[in-house]
Parts: sequence; C-alpha cells; structure tokens
Amino acid sequence: MADKAAPAILFYTIQDFRFQNGTNASVKLAYLDINPQASKTALVITCFRGRLQSTLNYANGCLRDYRVIVVALFGNGESSSPSNTPDMPKSVDYRDCVRAQRQLLVRHLGITCVDVMLGFSMGGQCTYYWNVMHPEFARNAVIVCSSARTSRHNYQFLEGPKAALQNAIDYVDASQKPTQGPSRGLRAFGKAYSAWLTSAEWFEQEIYKTLGYETLAKWDVDVAGNNYSSWDPEDLLCKLQMWQHGDVTVVDESCEGKLDTALSKIQARVLLMPCQTDQYFRWEASEREVQWIPKAKLAVIPSIWGHLAGLGSNQADTEWMNKTIAEFLTDDLL
Repeated sequence: MADKAAPAILFYTIQDFRFQNGTNASVKLAYLDINPQASKTALVITCFRGRLQSTLNYANGCLRDYRVIVVALFGNGESSSPSNTPDMPKSVDYRDCVRAQRQLLVRHLGITCVDVMLGFSMGGQCTYYWNVMHPEFARNAVIVCSSARTSRHNYQFLEGPKAALQNAIDYVDASQKPTQGPSRGLRAFGKAYSAWLTSAEWFEQEIYKTLGYETLAKWDVDVAGNNYSSWDPEDLLCKLQMWQHGDVTVVDESCEGKLDTALSKIQARVLLMPCQTDQYFRWEASEREVQWIPKAKLAVIPSIWGHLAGLGSNQADTEWMNKTIAEFLTDDLL
C-alpha cells in the first residue's frame, strides 16, 4: 500500500519559543498538509530517523478520507534541529514538540481537535505525551511500536550507538571528517544500531535477500552506512536523548511517577499496535498499558520484522496495520 505522493514541505515559524530547559530560540516546524479539503483530520508524527516524505501516513489507505497533517519532530533535520538552528538546545523534550505542534495546529491551521492522532516509535511516544497533556484534543489515537515510558533496557541499548558515534575519531576531531559519504562516527552508529532493527529470526531467515541484497554484508553497507549519509550527528544525538528520557509521568507532578495514573488521564480511544518481535518497545509493555488507558485496544503485529514492521518496511505488515486501523476507526462510527 503506497501512500499518495506527498506535497511540498511547508514551514511554520515560532518566534522566541521557550524550551522545557529554559532556553529560548526562534524555531520552525516542517510539515505536510495532505488532502486539505477533507472534513476529518489526522495528525501523523515522524519517528527517530523519520523524514516527512518517507513517513508512512496511510493517506492512500485507511486515512484516505482525512486531511493528513504530517509533522516533523524537533531534531529530524527538517524541523528545527542542532544542524539548522543556531540557538537550538541539544536537550529537547517531547513536551517541547507537543507545545510547538499545538501552536502549528491551533494558531496557524485553525485546527482545535483531530479525529485521529498517529505515531510510530518516537512519534508514538510523542502521541502519548499529546494525549496526557491535552486529553481533549484527539478523538482517537493510534500508537505503533512504542511505549509511554522508555524502558531501562531500551535506554541502555541506545547507549551503544551513542557511544560509538561520540568516540569516533571524526566526531572528536572535526578535521578528520570525510568530504563525502557518512563519517566513521555515523557508520559506527549504524553498525551498533543495525542488529536491533528487526529480530534474530529475521536474520536467520535471511530476509534481507527479499530486499535485493545477496549477502548480509551488502545489506550492512546501506543500512549501517549509506542510509546515514544525510544525517547530522548532533541531530541524531538530540533525538536520542529525547527518546531515552521519554516518560509521560513528568507531564503532571500529581502522577508521582506512576505510569498507571498518567495513562488514566487519556480520554481518546486508543489503539496500541506493538510488534511481537520488537526489541525496542516490547509488546508486553503495551499489554500492561492497555489496562491503564480507559478506552484502549491492543493489536499485536504478527511479524518477524521487529521494529521495522511498524515503519512500513514489509508490505504484508503494512497491509495488516492498515486493515487493523481501518477497523478501529470504523468501530468508532457505530
């Protein structure tokens, strides 16, 4: 299921935006506005290495009848990021993203509520924050391969690629950077990250061959190297720290760090879609969370593609998700 051809990237500037850490900067949000004449509205939020044009937005599937606003998280290189904003703090919080996105929707686009809010991975974590901070804003929320609080295991996994990048010679010494292609630091980051993308079974079955790679080594050249050539190291690190510190309980001090209390504040109907083999956000976490969200449903993606199942990397998984989301939204109309 291919998405509709995405329109041009649009930008919304917010002067003197105050970040959660107390710093101020003029920032911009990059976004797409697909099918703007539709009466129903969906907000789709990008993921860790997500760019607007490549984000799975379902605009040609279950959201074909919606106005689909796709918005880029801070740090993705399109919205304000260390690489393109001089005063951009390296420490960014999901609450910063929600506050900026709300200004885009309410002040700029005149949207005071959405019918659906959808996020995968970090986009899913941002969706959790949205629905705890502004529980009245979304009627429905679809959260794919994510969690309301980053687990200790997830946090520690990210320490690996982060350390690989920060200790690379061309990160420590800028004069060592190559003139073209990904730096040694980015390649090290990609290699430390790559085995986590899917699952052990995915590698054992040599599924990379279905993508056109004859060997694992050839797959590694792209996935752990060339795919990072357009990324700035500081942008990746900015996004990593936001991901590592994801925890919706910080939104309200009255939660006292209790996840069940925070999730009980969500008013939207919620569909949680983890993947059964995801090594980042385990499906068992979603199984616990669904009990604490007042109106929630759990649908586990039956795939060996791990975290990449939710990204849309495998057509069968994408079709399964599209059907499941469509049924969830149809149920809301009955």
